[in-house]
Amino acid sequence: MDCKQAVSFMHDYLDGDLSEQDKQELEHHLFTCPECRMRFKELERTDAMLYGTRHQVPCVSDELTLRIMNALPPHRRVPMAPMLTWVKRHPAVTAAAFFLVIICSSMASFSTTDHQLVVKGSHLDEVVIQGNTVIVPEGKSIAGDLTVQNGKAQVYGDVEGNVTVIDGSYYQASTAHIAGQVKSIDQTLDWIWYKVTDLFEGTSSP
Repeated sequence: MDCKQAVSFMHDYLDGDLSEQDKQELEHHLFTCPECRMRFKELERTDAMLYGTRHQVPCVSDELTLRIMNALPPHRRVPMAPMLTWVKRHPAVTAAAFFLVIICSSMASFSTTDHQLVVKGSHLDEVVIQGNTVIVPEGKSIAGDLTVQNGKAQVYGDVEGNVTVIDGSYYQASTAHIAGQVKSIDQTLDWIWYKVTDLFEGTSSP
């Protein structure tokens, strides 16, 4: 299965509509492809959040309504009482709109952050850096963990520890050997997820 076909199967997989054979092929591809695995993780999180807004927000409090109205961009004035009534009658739409506002504001804040390449680990003299690409050459060995932030990690040799890629991409050649785990972290998604869950926990507390 190639990446294009894997992406087309992801929605059906989350909806439980894939055949057992297609399900197994997709799971095998996700296990071997870090980029598709990260994309599936993003889709899974979004699907879980939308599911939660449909099933866990039966009503909208006045506090959440006012926070939504204050977060929206200014436009022509609308009487507050009819607007409050409409919001209370359409809780799912209101929650989804506020969710989009949070995503947009979070993405805007992250777009201004520094994206300088950061490489951490021991025995980095064995590592080759070309632009924003960190390469462990074939025949070379790193005795410990390797962390790459805001760049690409390409492993052709040996890493006697974990490989962690933060806000970047990862490639492992067939000649490579990694003793530990391979982790791919998207800080933007983690931040958005934190802000959304923090918001709903705040509105649900007495």
